[in-house]
Amino acid sequence: MQVSVMTTAAAEADEAVAAVTADREAADPPPRHVAIIMDGNGRWAASRGLPRVAGHRAGAQAVRRIVESAIRHGVGWITLYAFSSENWRRPAGEIIDLTGLLRHYLRSEVAELKREGVRLRFIGDRDRFDADIVADLTDAEHATEGNSRLNLTLALSYGARAEIVAAARAAARAARLGNLDPEAIDETVFGGLLSTSAMPDPDLIIRTSGEQRLSNFLLWQAAYAELLFLDVLWPDFGPAHFAEAIAEYARRERRFGARPA
Repeated sequence: MQVSVMTTAAAEADEAVAAVTADREAADPPPRHVAIIMDGNGRWAASRGLPRVAGHRAGAQAVRRIVESAIRHGVGWITLYAFSSENWRRPAGEIIDLTGLLRHYLRSEVAELKREGVRLRFIGDRDRFDADIVADLTDAEHATEGNSRLNLTLALSYGARAEIVAAARAAARAARLGNLDPEAIDETVFGGLLSTSAMPDPDLIIRTSGEQRLSNFLLWQAAYAELLFLDVLWPDFGPAHFAEAIAEYARRERRFGARPA
């Protein structure tokens, strides 16, 4: 992944990026944490008469572009919904293709991420993957743990309801052992039991492909996130789309439940 050197697609989008960000760069900071539901790979491939795996490969190229864009815009955290717990229900052939792509990109991209200062994390039930992939996930986290330029989290075999249930079980076990007073459990304590405890909550959640739902993604963490649903398929999502999402975020007034002034 060439993060420091713009891809051709990113370079071609420079003029558009400048146009949609000119009204906010001087005044408004970017969102600290952007989470993205990367939807539309299959439809992108089908519209071109290609196998679904071609859409997933094109989606991986979009990930590269957005990592570059996040760094340029000063976004510190990116979380990508790469593989949901429900995705295991897909046909066996597609699962093989998806896990094969994951295996390939873990082994080909981590060194570049490390050089470019990107820290890689994973959330979700990684034990459902083959042992070699689990080892690669662990190695990738260790290899990049000293980086801080961008925190990139991939949600793999992830489901928000399962994450919340796991946190509730952890709280119950701690209470049963006498290590946690049930009366002391508040939002902060409970949030510390989630897999995202080391991360800030997302400020902005983007979903591509025109669908308008969270699909079991970061349900606890999304309580006050700004939601943006875009009618573009993920493989077509590029720097200009990301810049416009950042500009739209800047136009919104975040009140966190308080009345407007």
